[in-house]
Amino acid sequence: MISVAYAADAAGAAHGAFYQQPHFWVNIAFFLVVAMAFKPVSRAIAAALDARSAKIRARLDEAHKLREEAQEMLATYQRKQRDAMKEAEEIIAHARSEAERLAKQAAKDLEVSMKRREQMAMDRIAQAEAQAVKEVQNLAVDVAIGAAQKVIGESLSAAQTGSLVDNAIKDLPGKLH
Repeated sequence: MISVAYAADAAGAAHGAFYQQPHFWVNIAFFLVVAMAFKPVSRAIAAALDARSAKIRARLDEAHKLREEAQEMLATYQRKQRDAMKEAEEIIAHARSEAERLAKQAAKDLEVSMKRREQMAMDRIAQAEAQAVKEVQNLAVDVAIGAAQKVIGESLSAAQTGSLVDNAIKDLPGKLH
């Protein structure tokens, strides 16, 4: 196998110098095409990468903007929630104080009502007592008159009774005034 390699080397040397080989010129042409295409291709690749990085940067900027807006909205809603909680606590405190005030007012009104009813009951009792006393007095007067008539009727004569009635009739105008 080594002899084949030497033979190939010897054959290559026999055909001429390296620049006379078609393989050499193909390589040179390839490198020239690559070198000439490198600049426009590299520009196109750079432009594509720049466009892609611009899109990514725009998306990142938009994401940052959205994040800031979301944080602002979150802060706003948290502030609104705190304000709503404060307002709810104030409403509850006001309702409690109002309930206490109404309970005190109701107790006061109940006490006033109870005193008024007690006074009305006392007035009715006093009226009933006064009426009972009046009825007892009237009954006593009736009994006394009846007893006096009986006693006078039994103890006085008809002439004495007539003179007493006449005297009472004479005294009547002076007693009425």
